[in-house]
Amino acid sequence: MNKRSVVVTGASTGIGWATTKVLVESGFHVFGSVRKGADAERLVQAFGDGVTPLLFDVTDEAAVREAALQVEAVLGGTNLAGLVNNAGVAVAGPLLHLPLDEWRKQLDVNLTGVVIATQAFAPLVGARKAAGGPAGGTPGRIVNIGSVGGRNANPFMAPYCTTKFGLEGLSESLRRELLPFGVDVVVIAPGAVATPIWDKADEIDTAAYAGTVYAPALERLRAYMLSIGKSGLAPEVIGQAVRTALTAPRPKTRYTLTPQPFQFWLGQVLPKRMVDQAIGKRLGLLEAP
Repeated sequence: MNKRSVVVTGASTGIGWATTKVLVESGFHVFGSVRKGADAERLVQAFGDGVTPLLFDVTDEAAVREAALQVEAVLGGTNLAGLVNNAGVAVAGPLLHLPLDEWRKQLDVNLTGVVIATQAFAPLVGARKAAGGPAGGTPGRIVNIGSVGGRNANPFMAPYCTTKFGLEGLSESLRRELLPFGVDVVVIAPGAVATPIWDKADEIDTAAYAGTVYAPALERLRAYMLSIGKSGLAPEVIGQAVRTALTAPRPKTRYTLTPQPFQFWLGQVLPKRMVDQAIGKRLGLLEAP
């Protein structure tokens, strides 16, 4: 294959779809992972021969490794230009009452799924030979889609934020482990992005928590999520950042993109107790039960 090729997980909607669009328009060939045949057909209809769908769930190790073998056969010994670990879900709810199955699902998809995909595709990015230069030409890069929630955690988003905080550590360790191969690791950390994930906020069933002290605050948080989703960044902005991470001669280790940069900055520099108070007042968590 003559084109530079990239694997993008979770390519059926949102950031994954937009990243595929930006990369194909920039001359890349994208191997886009989806979980449904119908989504694979949509990818081909939209991007033609610029995309090759891969059918797998990132938590299915055997399916991911089989997909890696398919990609390897197409590459014919050359390296991928990149692996974009984008697939993810967002689980919400007060941690004291959250069903453990939901907690495990969040970790399985957002963290273990990243490890599964990385182990399967890293050799094709260039991590397949001892120090001295990878086989297959120029080594590629691994781009992990994180979140501003990987630095500033919101109440009721503990499962999601835990995985995004974890992804920061995973990425830093991996970047250093891959030094012998020349394979770089870059984190893209978006804030609110105008994707279908925000529409689902209106579908969240909070009935299970109706008898808890958190019920009013959950409703306030849902309204807030719906409002910021409408003013979020276009997903193509994230796709463009991924392209930069893959092509810049000296990329940053982390790119933060948010429609609320000042708010994010405040969350980073203000004392944590002060931020606790501000969030508590906004959501009503400081009101007496």
